[in-house]
Amino acid sequence: MADGHTEQGAAAAVDEGRLWGRLMALAAVGARPDGGVDRPALSMQDAQARSLVAGWARDLGFAVATDPIGNLFVRRAGRDPDAAPVLTGSHLDTQPMGGRFDGAYGVIAGLEALHAMNDAGISTRRPVELVAWTNEEGARFQPGCMGSAVFTGALALETALAAVDRDGMTAREALAAVLAGEPEMAIRPADAAVHAYVEAHIEQGPVLEEEGLPLGIVTGIQGCRWFAVEVTGEAAHAGTTPRARRRDAFMAAHAIVAELRRALEDEADVTRFTIGRFEVEPGSPNTVPARVFFTIDLRHPDAARLTDLGDRVAPLAGSAAGGCAVTVTQTSASAPVVFADPVLRVLRDAAVRCGVPFRDLPSGAGHDAGYLAAMAPTGMLFVPCAGGVSHHPAESAAPADLATGARVLAEGLVRLAE
Repeated sequence: MADGHTEQGAAAAVDEGRLWGRLMALAAVGARPDGGVDRPALSMQDAQARSLVAGWARDLGFAVATDPIGNLFVRRAGRDPDAAPVLTGSHLDTQPMGGRFDGAYGVIAGLEALHAMNDAGISTRRPVELVAWTNEEGARFQPGCMGSAVFTGALALETALAAVDRDGMTAREALAAVLAGEPEMAIRPADAAVHAYVEAHIEQGPVLEEEGLPLGIVTGIQGCRWFAVEVTGEAAHAGTTPRARRRDAFMAAHAIVAELRRALEDEADVTRFTIGRFEVEPGSPNTVPARVFFTIDLRHPDAARLTDLGDRVAPLAGSAAGGCAVTVTQTSASAPVVFADPVLRVLRDAAVRCGVPFRDLPSGAGHDAGYLAAMAPTGMLFVPCAGGVSHHPAESAAPADLATGARVLAEGLVRLAE
């Protein structure tokens, strides 16, 4: 093996067909009839996906291990075994109606980069590690980005393991079931040093496709605050109860949502305000609703503005609730993140060396990289996705674009590991 990196050696060894084949094999795990993927965090489908990636890694001679929150690590050794590793990866869990590339691309692109380093005969001073983070999506257990949050110390392990899904199962129980199927898996400590982290991902937006560019260098991630809102009224007969005597939780929730939308959205369309979950009880056609539960996802790239908008949620909800009681609980918060110049410089240089046109752009979506940025110099690469569609079965990306991103990733990781 040659010391250091040869000119575009790892990038040139990236195999587009191999990368696509692994992505499609992974997409078959939890596949939906409509072409999407449903692979909940710490489910049996997630366990199958982990085993698939671990098997590919072991076949390449890489060490595989997990940690107390279930993050999956693949290690390619460096010349200095004591050096902090360069880390790359993303996640394997999906939304209930998710696509084939969100998260999965970052994991498989990272594996392809490691594979390409082997094929190119490259050794690096630092180890290079691939990671599949646990429960990035937050669809089954809240909060999202659970694995990276625990890894970086932003979330206590016990708090994460105590999270409960809709069926009453804890993350601790779900993780135990996953690990029971991996009895040979090594367990590594939760506290590990990281030299740098790079995450490859589909853009989940339309900018790169609209501008005809194959690559984006991500400069940072906008901040996000999540809230759970519970509106409590009183059940009553729909045919006999006059309007003046009703404590209709749905009507109160409707008024709250309308007021929040009016107050939180902005003309410049910078603020992102989403209600993604809405539940009405008792759910009978002829009964006045007694309880409504809904979630709020609020995002903004400016920290002060995000704080101001988020702090207005509870007062606005209370003022619009009428005769019903309302409780607002913040379930998650992440400040806007600015990625480190040293990593951005390496990624830009890697793109130039690979002859790939690119532009800088921010990420509107949250990623595990947001937590890693507080621990080590961090960066992200975006590749285009068709129509900017994500979190949907129609999510799609071109094999050539995915391979281009993997080539720049491989070149960047080699340079960071030297």
